[in-house]
Amino acid sequence: MNARFYAPGNHAPGMLLNLSEEEAQHATRVLRLGVGAAIRIFDGRGQEFDSTIVGVGKNSVQVEVGRLRPAAPEAGVAVTLVQAVLKGDKMDDVIRDAVMLGVAAIQPIVTERTAISLAALNRGDRRERWERVAVSSTKQCGRAVVPAIGTPAPFGRAILAAEDVLNVMCVEPGLAAGGSLVSSLPPRPPRAVQVLVGPEGGWTPEEVARGVTSASLITLGGRTLRADAMALVAITALLTHWREM
Repeated sequence: MNARFYAPGNHAPGMLLNLSEEEAQHATRVLRLGVGAAIRIFDGRGQEFDSTIVGVGKNSVQVEVGRLRPAAPEAGVAVTLVQAVLKGDKMDDVIRDAVMLGVAAIQPIVTERTAISLAALNRGDRRERWERVAVSSTKQCGRAVVPAIGTPAPFGRAILAAEDVLNVMCVEPGLAAGGSLVSSLPPRPPRAVQVLVGPEGGWTPEEVARGVTSASLITLGGRTLRADAMALVAITALLTHWREM
């Protein structure tokens, strides 16, 4: 399979374009590609093209856009992962896996037990880092759509969804407020779903009580999963339930 590169913008066969410096360096320094190499480019919005490298500079690669090719199909259910920000590099792993599974968007949130504050997140470059992780995972898994990474937001804002969006809140087994298995959800897939996953310390009782008013509470069996594993398991279970996997 030809190497794939992210090239946002409006493209058409016959056009010439320059890869970003980061993508150009990956092409020349990592993959050692030169003039004449056959590659693929995708625009991040669902289109992918067979293309050819026609020029190479110190930090640049020029590409001639070729024919439009079929892109990997997207899930019929638009899944937004609403993930409480995790410690260290764990958030990178969650984003990588969620993109691989086909989510449409990822919304980082800050909860009562999140280890980092909203102000600290907004001061840093976490969102830019997560966007790079999303692009890298999109390249690796064959998708042509790069999921949007939202600006970190407080928990309360994340559960305000449109009427035709199903909210699903993942909770620990044995929680006083209860929780049902994924199999209890409607068999007919919704247009869109928000999957809410808490931090390492779990949701507070107040957050669960607030979630009950606008979300379906689900558990993933009788075991308590790590926060960085919960999203992967939950999204897989939901897409399997709706026959998307």
